[in-house]
Order: sequence, then structure tokens, then C-alpha cells
Amino acid sequence: MDFLPLAGAVIVFIGSLFLLLAAIGILRMPDAYNRLQAGTKATTLGVILTLLGLGLYEPAWLPKLIVIVLFVLITNPLSSHALARAAHGAGLPLADGSVRDELAEAKAPPAAIPAKEEPAT
Repeated sequence: MDFLPLAGAVIVFIGSLFLLLAAIGILRMPDAYNRLQAGTKATTLGVILTLLGLGLYEPAWLPKLIVIVLFVLITNPLSSHALARAAHGAGLPLADGSVRDELAEAKAPPAAIPAKEEPAT
């Protein structure tokens, strides 16, 4: 029995577990922002492990799968960031347990800065 197909199958199984955890996280999280975070992180790792496991199982496919992995590494975080910004811009509320909205704080106008008093001469 060859070692690479067995290792590839184990890695594909671990990747599918991460994809399952992502699906559970999407169902269980309280708001859109937490769902995006749970889905993005777990699906990115799940897809990467699944594709690399397939590459070990079928070594001839490995170069193409590595290109796909790089594409996923670039596009998954960018798309989730764009979705989160769009959701915030549309006014989707945060969950009740959220402590801070840093994007709203960054968009707020700066507080008036008192002018420096000139020293008397």
C-alpha cells in the first residue's frame, strides 16, 4: 500500500471536517458579521486541506491544485471583507453581545480639537 494516497485521504477527511465546522458556525452565529468570520476562516482552511489532500492522492493534479489554493487564499479574505463592509454600509446591526464597532468609530468625524493658546508677549 502506498503512503501518499492514504495521507491524501486523511487530509481530505480533515478538510471536510473543517468545512462541516464552517457550516455549523454559519448556522449558529448570532449576526452576519460573525457568520462571515466563521465561514471564511473555516472554509478557507477546509478547501486548502481538501485540495492538498487531493493533490497527494493524485500527484499529477498537484500543480493545478496549488494554483487553485493560491486563488482561494487571495479571494476568500477579500470577498468576506467586501461583504462585511457592504453589510455595515447597509446598516445591518451587530449582535447584542458585540462590544465595539471599530468601523463606525473610524467613520465618525473627529472631535473638535481645541486651538492652542498663543503665549502672551
